[in-house]
Amino acid sequence: MYRNSSVAVVVPAYNEEGFVGDVVRGIPAYVDKIYAVDDRSTDGTWEELRACAEQVNAESDGERVVPIRHERNRGVGGAIKTGYGQALRDEMDVTAVIAGDGQMDPSKLTQFLDPIVDGEADYTKGNRLWREDTWREMSRWRLFGNRLLTVLTRIASGYWGMVDPQNGYAAISLRALEELPVDDLYEEYGFLNDLLVHLNVQGLRIADVPHEAVYGDEQSGIKYSTFVPRLSRLLLRDFLWRLKMKYFVYDFHPTGLCYALGAAGTGAGALATLKALADRDAENRFTNLLLSGAVSLLGWLFLVVAVVLDIDRNADLVASGEYGERRAEEDIPDAAYAQTGDATNGAPETGGDADSEVGSEGEDGNGNGADGLPGETDEAAGGSGR
Repeated sequence: MYRNSSVAVVVPAYNEEGFVGDVVRGIPAYVDKIYAVDDRSTDGTWEELRACAEQVNAESDGERVVPIRHERNRGVGGAIKTGYGQALRDEMDVTAVIAGDGQMDPSKLTQFLDPIVDGEADYTKGNRLWREDTWREMSRWRLFGNRLLTVLTRIASGYWGMVDPQNGYAAISLRALEELPVDDLYEEYGFLNDLLVHLNVQGLRIADVPHEAVYGDEQSGIKYSTFVPRLSRLLLRDFLWRLKMKYFVYDFHPTGLCYALGAAGTGAGALATLKALADRDAENRFTNLLLSGAVSLLGWLFLVVAVVLDIDRNADLVASGEYGERRAEEDIPDAAYAQTGDATNGAPETGGDADSEVGSEGEDGNGNGADGLPGETDEAAGGSGR
């Protein structure tokens, strides 16, 4: 238990032999359940998980570690969904995700739990871009990819104040799991983006948790020829679905209408411009270009209004992370926080002393790496895509 709340941790793993056992053993003692999900690894991951579970369960006098193996490889999203489903059945108050490759620090777990336990958010996720010195070691390509995906996911999800969407170090409340269609969530690379969109449609608050970036020596298994178009299609589909559900089905709001008029005006203006350019009559061409330009401008104005309304409509859905930033700046570990507490948010009853770190996903849907951005490591949600 952590501050009177039951806590579970999902450990998705794919080909993490030599890492996953240390990850499971390093999870703090206040965690009640550990769902270690092997996504049909081809190495000795499953055997290592079973041996580790026997050891930890013998020491804890109970079934603290629950090893689960997929019949087929489903990707990191599938592994996390399996863990979430088990947490729902066990009615765990908070469920975190720490991937099996040793690149997420379990000693920082309370920073992800506190906003949920305090009632400030229903979902917390890591943010490595909260200050410059936390991302200096990122390659330029990784940083570019992260910032680009941040912008695209902000548009798709409606969480305009969110940063670092591919960061898979996360925690979620029981209430959120009960309201989400967990079984319908995307299972491969893009699971995190899809999850954010569904959280927004349900009106659930999220919080970014600042933490240091940690990178290993793993190489990405992402194939860009399939990754880029697939994630782009997912984000576009999710964006359109969010607008439909939030601004037309669940409630009517002018945001949706402005987006529709903006898209229609911009598209019509572009087509009219192409038609005008193909006109051989110079006088008609000039007149038609003026008209098409006016239509395009009107479309862009509607889109600007739509974005402003969308930002305002969702402004309260990203919780403040001020005390999380203070703890990150001062590098206060769980054990010290457990003893000193926090004057604003209450003191935890216990702390963890684990030192291990854990990571992310890749093209096959699993991940090695703390962020899972295209470039060097795999998807942050946990599990490897090598």
